[in-house]
Amino acid sequence: MIDHDESGALVVQMGEGFLLSEPVRPYEGDPTLDFLVQARGRWGSVGTMVRTWDGDGLDTFLAALAEDFRGWQGARTWQSLRYALTLSAEHRSGGYVQLTWVISDGVPAEEWRFETSTYHEAGEGMRTLTADVRAFIASVAE
Repeated sequence: MIDHDESGALVVQMGEGFLLSEPVRPYEGDPTLDFLVQARGRWGSVGTMVRTWDGDGLDTFLAALAEDFRGWQGARTWQSLRYALTLSAEHRSGGYVQLTWVISDGVPAEEWRFETSTYHEAGEGMRTLTADVRAFIASVAE
């Protein structure tokens, strides 16, 4: 679900307590796009800045999952530049896609790592998520 934070910036809520926010282009005229990824719960919160080049195809990855709504075998994986965010997708019975989001301080050290899963309806649910992520990436003009 797409929303806005206190400053008016777009926020993409992936599941309860998991979100992408604060998109920014740190270098004028450069495709670098940074955003904050956070997980929050009763136990506390964890988050890190993720660096990409124009989103590194995250929206394209999600769109491909939506198009394959009938399913696929095994896991499909997407990674951000520097590996601060990794996303693994598996098609589950009952017409759902399990997205496993891994947040870490990146390679090579990976001193900490947090993992959570969200579940989305194959097809329309994934198309909605794709549109939200596309809007999020496009929200910061070059």
